Amino acid sequence: MLSDVYFPRVNGVSTSIQTFRHEFRRLGHHIQVVAPDYGQATPDEDGISRVGSRRVLFDPEDRMMRPRALSRRLAALNGRDFDLVHIQTPFVAHYAGLRLARCWGVPCVETYHTFFEEYLFHYLPVLPKNAWRAVARLLSRRQCNHLDGLVVPSQAMRQILVGYGVRTPMRVIPTGMPGEAFQEGDGAAFRARLGIAAGQPTLVFVGRVAFEKNIEFLLRVVREIQQTTHPDVVLIIAGEGPAEGRLRRLSAKLGLDAHLRFTGYLNRGSELNSGYQAGDAFIFASRTETQGLVLLEAMSLGVPVVSTAVMGTCDILAAGRGALVAEEDVARFAAQVRRVLDDPELRQRLGAEGRAYARQWTAEGPTQKLLAFYEELQSGRPSPPSSIAEGPCHHATGNSSEKS
Repeated sequence: MLSDVYFPRVNGVSTSIQTFRHEFRRLGHHIQVVAPDYGQATPDEDGISRVGSRRVLFDPEDRMMRPRALSRRLAALNGRDFDLVHIQTPFVAHYAGLRLARCWGVPCVETYHTFFEEYLFHYLPVLPKNAWRAVARLLSRRQCNHLDGLVVPSQAMRQILVGYGVRTPMRVIPTGMPGEAFQEGDGAAFRARLGIAAGQPTLVFVGRVAFEKNIEFLLRVVREIQQTTHPDVVLIIAGEGPAEGRLRRLSAKLGLDAHLRFTGYLNRGSELNSGYQAGDAFIFASRTETQGLVLLEAMSLGVPVVSTAVMGTCDILAAGRGALVAEEDVARFAAQVRRVLDDPELRQRLGAEGRAYARQWTAEGPTQKLLAFYEELQSGRPSPPSSIAEGPCHHATGNSSEKS
């Protein structure tokens, strides 16, 4: 697997890679992940190779792999050890991985994780939003149509790519829920650490604190609730990202400083799960999710969800279990949140529904679907050369792959 991002950078791409990697290894498959280091010497782990990188000016959280360092990593790989290349991101990794697959004579598949049409403008506002949309559509079509296979996390994302003119064979394969997502936390203790009283109405958002997550809308919902029916309501924002400064300024403007708790990054497992369970409801309104795994994480812990149904979240919310769907309208969204806060029986029912529903999204099923797709793509492919140095791609700047 080749990616421009991986842990310690926390986002949905990193989580997806980690989840599938764990499942593949559990089944006895060899997976090699090649990803950037993060500004310091990062020792290679078993099956994870780090590549020297530099900062990305418009997004200091991310890194860009250095082509020469990447080439050296690739030259050390033996093509006979790999059955295909799976790209996870559309930047250096895309072009490097595509070339590597062609050199080795193996299929090349990519997962389309990010809805760039609505994403780029937030980080590069040098062009109008419509211009960035056109650029994103053009690049996505060109990149996707050079692949042998494409994985998308939701039906909504598949329909969008078909609309772009993508003709590459696609499979809808969401990221499944890892086992630790179902481990109970201690919501009461988490609330106490944040100075939130027992019984105080508490809402939770978990995710990257980024512009495209539409957290500003959630702050306006909290103000509506605070000014009308629940004067002591609190919103916990668990995560970190470039929008935190702007959110803090908006909070001060709206008079919400006493009603917000920014926790920063929470370690996966007990700390994150405690953060989820500190809330009476999980609220979400992102417009750009290709899946929306955090909704399932909240449900798996018995936390009722109130969310808009946009893009990838539609697939999760379509069953109508464990969640109330709300429009992106402050008053209407706030009304749905109030229903959860004011009705203990509803909270209990949604929590129980969510726990059962999330069990249907465990990682085993998507992993089997992805392996089956790999096997489809592999059929009839020629044997690869024994190493990258044997072919015309000795100087490729592309990257790694995986064996299934």
